[in-house]
Amino acid sequence: MDQLHIETPYVPHRGLPASGRETWVKLDAYQPTGSFKIRGVGRLCQALKAEGARSFVCSSGGNAGYAAAYAGRALGVPVTVVVPSTTPAFMRDRIAALGAQVRVEGDVWDEADALAQAMVGRGEGAYVPPFDHPQLWAGHASLIDEIVARGPVPDAVVVAVGGGGLMCGVAEGLARHGLDEVAIVAVETEGAATLARSMEAGRSVTLERIETIASSLGARRLADAAFAWSQTRPVVPAVVSDADAVRACSRFADDHLALVEPACGAALSLAYDDHPALKPYARVAVIACGGVVVSLEKLSAWRAQFGV
Repeated sequence: MDQLHIETPYVPHRGLPASGRETWVKLDAYQPTGSFKIRGVGRLCQALKAEGARSFVCSSGGNAGYAAAYAGRALGVPVTVVVPSTTPAFMRDRIAALGAQVRVEGDVWDEADALAQAMVGRGEGAYVPPFDHPQLWAGHASLIDEIVARGPVPDAVVVAVGGGGLMCGVAEGLARHGLDEVAIVAVETEGAATLARSMEAGRSVTLERIETIASSLGARRLADAAFAWSQTRPVVPAVVSDADAVRACSRFADDHLALVEPACGAALSLAYDDHPALKPYARVAVIACGGVVVSLEKLSAWRAQFGV
């Protein structure tokens, strides 16, 4: 079967301050599911079906679950998505509208994931994790395939980091093309800085709590592979505020006509704010990873909350 994702535009970033830097943006907010997740989730779901899976169980804050529901409908496979209570009702409705069963468990993704894994253990479906699986990373690596094919190749790639699945895919894609010296600038918000904390400690750490409106970055612990990449290739951690992320979401909506989540806004904010982490690089690619846990109403509320 053909891939479930599409090739997305890779274009000059509009609306940026003058910096002398060449900045491009990879518009994965334009995927049919609204986020990059379908690249890896679609690939994994196709592989699981080929192995004989008759149903899928996915744990998610929203985007991976939506991608799993989309893939399940395309493949004719029933899907159950387990989300935490922080996933908004409108997002649960969007997932359900694709034909998936939605269950709510716990207040954070880790608790929803525990139920999903228990269901898998009882034989209720094949497990579709949101970020920690080699098939996911291989799917996300297609972002870099497209950037290399389209050109130009950047000196650094800016990615938002939650559980680290996107970062693993970008690292895998860069390695595939012999671009081991291209830096990954890994962006988190202050209340979910798992990677930055781990790199500072020299070991993978687990956060006690998640405190950010960027709910899609809300993994208390990274995928082990993401931390491993941070130790073996150039990875530059950057931490921004929720207000920075929301401000970038608002500007991006004007500049590129797309609604994105604060998780995506965190990465976008580095270019908008000419963040010091970008100073060494002459050409940068920002992954606009998208996200569907957003609406005009939500963005307006976040803007009011932070005075943006």
